[in-house]
Amino acid sequence: MNLVEQTIAGIEPADTYFRNRAKERLDMLTMPHWALGRLMDLAMDLAGMTGSMNPKFDNRVIVTMAGDHGVTAEGVSKYPAEVTVQMVHNFLRGGAGINALARTVKADVVVVDMGVAGEIEGVEGHLNFVSRRIRPGTDNMGVGPAMTREEAILAVRAGIEIAHELSFSYSLFGTGDMGIGNTTPSSAIVAAFTGQPPEKVTGRGTGIEDDQFLHKVEVIKKILKVNNPDPRDPWDVLSKIGGFEIGGIAGLILGAASRRKPVLIDGFISTAGALIAASICPASRDYMIAAHRSVEQGHIIALDHLGAKPLLNLDMRLGEGTGAALAMTLVDAAVRILTEVATFEEASVSQANV
Repeated sequence: MNLVEQTIAGIEPADTYFRNRAKERLDMLTMPHWALGRLMDLAMDLAGMTGSMNPKFDNRVIVTMAGDHGVTAEGVSKYPAEVTVQMVHNFLRGGAGINALARTVKADVVVVDMGVAGEIEGVEGHLNFVSRRIRPGTDNMGVGPAMTREEAILAVRAGIEIAHELSFSYSLFGTGDMGIGNTTPSSAIVAAFTGQPPEKVTGRGTGIEDDQFLHKVEVIKKILKVNNPDPRDPWDVLSKIGGFEIGGIAGLILGAASRRKPVLIDGFISTAGALIAASICPASRDYMIAAHRSVEQGHIIALDHLGAKPLLNLDMRLGEGTGAALAMTLVDAAVRILTEVATFEEASVSQANV
């Protein structure tokens, strides 16, 4: 049994015993029943994920997967591909949006080169950089498959390996992405799994204008027609219309789930990775927390398909892991509700008349 198979076999559903224990306690807190709403839902979920009534998330990490896409040759992005390399350096210098928000919630940022097209120089020995490069960017999925099936498996395996390595140091994970053109494969993946037309799942990515948006929709239609991905086979979907960083995100989710570590799923690209992970192993959904709703119109369709309800809605569309970082504050709040708020009995407070 290889690593991917071992990891899938090791993913168990959330612990119903601890979910039920958490619910019993939350039902009895000194407040009107379920008055803190979805924070209490989250507290119950966290107990089930971790198998604990007192989950600890002192050490948290955002894993930002980077990769380039041959489909940028189709003119689907406002920015050139070299921006990916430049932004990786910006992450490592601590100057990006994700760095600022990660510092806010005391999370580390680990940047992974899954398949950046350019050379990332001067990063040898950098503690926050990992190279798992499959090759320098995917092929143009507008004319054929983005990668081979073997490369898709390598990408997922790389994400699993990183999750396993980081799980010794971190108890809470967040997903992130960087890659010019990556909303195009993400839209194609969402269309493939949900059956929704490209017009419904395609957004404006880096802020393209109307004419370029219409062109992008046509490109995604062509991608789906040329490649004909099979939604019953996640490896077929990933290899034909995915990206190396999307495969890495899927693997990270699977690896974290196998170690019973909650994973905050960031925006549209991360949710495309989550769709792949859920298709490979449905039980992994139990460890996914939808951090926020992106303004990319396909994002809510993807979340609905996963059965996931986002915690935040702040009109964000940056990616990088920024939404996952912000949602870590809600994880902290949910744990405190579970562990610090007294029950009626503990506080000697009279309950409401029934």
